[in-house]
Amino acid sequence: PVGIKDIIDPAALPTENGADLFRGRRPVHDATCVALLRAAGAVILGKTVTTEFAMTGQRGTRNPLDPARTPGGSSSGSGAGVADFMVPLALGSQTGGSVIRPASFCGVHGYKPTFGSISRHGMMMLARPLDHVGVYGKSLDDLALIGDVLMVHDVKDFDMRSMPGVNLRQALADPISRPPSLAFVKGPPWAFAEGHLDGVFQAYVDSLGDAVREVELAGIFDDALDAQATVMNANVWRNLGVHVDEHGDVLLDETVRRLEAGRDVRAEDYIKALELTDSLRAALTSLFEYYDAIITAGAPGEAPLGLESTGNAAFQRLWTLTGLPAVTLPLLSGPNGMPIGVQVIGAPGRDDDLFRAARWVWEQGA
Repeated sequence: PVGIKDIIDPAALPTENGADLFRGRRPVHDATCVALLRAAGAVILGKTVTTEFAMTGQRGTRNPLDPARTPGGSSSGSGAGVADFMVPLALGSQTGGSVIRPASFCGVHGYKPTFGSISRHGMMMLARPLDHVGVYGKSLDDLALIGDVLMVHDVKDFDMRSMPGVNLRQALADPISRPPSLAFVKGPPWAFAEGHLDGVFQAYVDSLGDAVREVELAGIFDDALDAQATVMNANVWRNLGVHVDEHGDVLLDETVRRLEAGRDVRAEDYIKALELTDSLRAALTSLFEYYDAIITAGAPGEAPLGLESTGNAAFQRLWTLTGLPAVTLPLLSGPNGMPIGVQVIGAPGRDDDLFRAARWVWEQGA
């Protein structure tokens, strides 16, 4: 059984993009990722709630570990559904932090593959340079099982890698000959960390011993989060801004605010953001000449109290912008006993190596 985020089309099932504007919409065709799941024997159990247009406008989903807290977003129902044992596997999507953050907040395993690894044909588009399909499960084995089914080239998605499949299940089965070399990074996202995160994560890093070394991300990385916001905002306005002009009265105020943030993005700023993205990706690729994987926190801390916000996406946005593969592992907890994920990031296109490193990290425990 698999749950499908409500921006992804399964034939004949309601797919409303989390918005009253699309209430009652029933697509005629399966999205490519849904068709691949059906062909592999999956049962499409139902749709999982998303925030409106997969942005930040809440639709009421609660964190099953503490209903007073957010499950994160925008893949709110996918993370919460797996955490609450409603469904063993689920599809989500990530344009900013929408797969990894809910996984961290809900205490499940989440995986955002290398950009272009899973077809987005039949999924509502927010930002073509950033949109990823991602998956949720209760273990790395779960993620590998569904990932291997989905990572198949599709000519209908122009941004797909020519050979996206890397045999994740085999990577997990391979014997580990040595501990991976891990780079612990903070970078600009750490400015948004909750007060408890430093102590929790530093103690964890210390427990890994010589396998990990802290690496500073500065210089060009200082503007990385602004670049991601520029690329996302401009694309979201281009793809969805028409709904503000034509149907703004039926959208959530938060959605209108987010969409209008891209209305006046200048071409010069957009091009600079894309050029910086290329430099960031090159710098990170060079880092993998010395390290097998990067580790950092999966979120700024525990899931926040209240349902007004889905939490801060800062800890995922750099890896989304550069298209690097990322896995989050439910290894840590904060002062209220709520989970905090350990995010493991790999080199682009080497998702199998990422899973080998993530397996070792998982086996070390919290």
